[in-house]
Amino acid sequence: MTARSAARRAGALVLRIPGARRTRAIVRGLGHLFAELRAIFGAAWRRSLQLRVAVSTLALCAGVLIVLGLLLQTEIAERLVQGKVDAARIQMETATAELERDLSGVNPDDEYVEGTLNKALDRLSVTTLTDQPSTQNAGDFRAVLATEDARGGNQAWAGRLDTIPLDLRRAVQSGALAVEFKTVDGVPMVIYGQPVRTAGRDLQFYLLFSLAAEQRTLGLVQSTLIVGGLVLVLLLAAVTSLVTRQVVRPVQQAAEVAERFADGHLEERMPVKGDDEVARLAESYNEMASSIQSQIRQLEEFGALQRRFTSDVSHELRTPLTTVRMAADVLFASRDQLPHALRRSSELLVEELDRFEALLADLLEISRLDAGMAELGAERTDMRSVVRRAVEAVRGLAEESGTRLELDVPPGVYAEIDPRRVERIVRNLVANALDHGEGRPIQIRLGADEDSVAVLVRDHGLGLRPGEAGLVFNRFWRADSSRARRSGGTGLGLSISLEDARLHGGWLQAWGEPGRGAAFRLTLPRTVGGELDGSPLTLVPTDEPLDGALLAAAEPVGSSATGPAASVPGLPASTPASTPASSPGAAPGAGTGSGPGSTSQNGADGAGRVSSAGIGEQW
Repeated sequence: MTARSAARRAGALVLRIPGARRTRAIVRGLGHLFAELRAIFGAAWRRSLQLRVAVSTLALCAGVLIVLGLLLQTEIAERLVQGKVDAARIQMETATAELERDLSGVNPDDEYVEGTLNKALDRLSVTTLTDQPSTQNAGDFRAVLATEDARGGNQAWAGRLDTIPLDLRRAVQSGALAVEFKTVDGVPMVIYGQPVRTAGRDLQFYLLFSLAAEQRTLGLVQSTLIVGGLVLVLLLAAVTSLVTRQVVRPVQQAAEVAERFADGHLEERMPVKGDDEVARLAESYNEMASSIQSQIRQLEEFGALQRRFTSDVSHELRTPLTTVRMAADVLFASRDQLPHALRRSSELLVEELDRFEALLADLLEISRLDAGMAELGAERTDMRSVVRRAVEAVRGLAEESGTRLELDVPPGVYAEIDPRRVERIVRNLVANALDHGEGRPIQIRLGADEDSVAVLVRDHGLGLRPGEAGLVFNRFWRADSSRARRSGGTGLGLSISLEDARLHGGWLQAWGEPGRGAAFRLTLPRTVGGELDGSPLTLVPTDEPLDGALLAAAEPVGSSATGPAASVPGLPASTPASTPASSPGAAPGAGTGSGPGSTSQNGADGAGRVSSAGIGEQW
């Protein structure tokens, strides 16, 4: 068994231990808690200018205080230790001179020299403690005297010679004044050593001075600096909070006023206090708000006037139009009795009257949509029957143009929709495809997933030139003004379809490229008020190259205003949905129907719940 396999087995055994599992669970819990706290703090950091200013100020102040505290502590410690060392050196010199007077006639080789040394240390302690000035007194000390033989070894000593470091002994044996710091019995000490001259050989003299008092003083200084620093940080926090509040509060008030103004409360204004920068900001904002309010009201009045004019004209035209219709019907009914020229004129009159009535109906409908008076009569409806009725309504146009309609409408697809409006959308899309399909086959597909339903109308005609994709839903817009409409459309069909899709909270999206045709996709939520995050049908054909593809999407309203319809699904959110996207990377994303339940080209949803019934059905 290799070392690696043994390590794996050992790790597996450890994981089976209950304590290890509990430890892992605790670690995971702490990790989740830390991640949540980090997310909360990150959100508060991004939202609150006051928090950022306060935390930044406190961090900088804390850094300055820490640096100053360390410098002060270092300086105080150096001063304390240096004062102790200087006093100890003076006391060492005084004690050395005293010992040399007392031991000038002592023979270090005497048999009773150890007792003499002890007596000398006793006299030294009393004399030094009582006669030294307070400024030159280094405090309590321990004294050690020792003799040495000819080989450098110690023969006799007084005091604890074992507390003296060997390096210091060697330095003193060489005849020099030496000092060293050492911890003795848990107490930091400064040790001085110096030779003392006698009648025979020199003696080794050591004084040990305790640094415990200096250590306590330094600890007190540290505690004072820490407590003072904390108190100062708290005071700085309070001061910073007050100062930043004075600066940030007007900005917050301005943001709140701007948000309420953006929500439609056009009377909101900022209070003007004083003559400072904030007051000038408030005055400028109020002037801008007043100007915007005035312009908005003018636009509202103009829009209301325009809608009222359209509605009034449409209603006023109904009475004379009815009279003209009756006269035209009489002429048309008796056209066989008229001369050939008059017979053709009566037929043209009836055709144009039909178109005029359709235009009038569309104008009335779009005026209701603009006025916000349109109501959604939603009910649970079979989407297949809606699509079939819409296709049946334009079947005569398809037969006249020789266009084959291919339906892929699986059964069992239900949604809460307004069947009249959805049927009108599909009818307009198919009629538009007949107008621009150049007689080539047109595919109508129905798809669904758990949250949405979609209808795709694909033609293989002229397609859309660069710059036209963003205009296709404009009122009265025509790609080629010289082309006649086979369907007799009014130029408002796609615009009304767009408004109907928005009324459902859905999307109406378009794709096109010259020579490859165009595709229009209607995506609706399955339930009223549902939100869309994808489409069950692809928009851009996946079996064809996508270079130069053009995309356009109808922006949703209501609850879907922030959904993917604001930009084509699969594209970055910054790409406007109504703007053509000619880059190769933009088109695939728009056509993949990204989101839950997106489908492949065969029309089945992501889970394969929609069958392929109806594929290849032709009209």
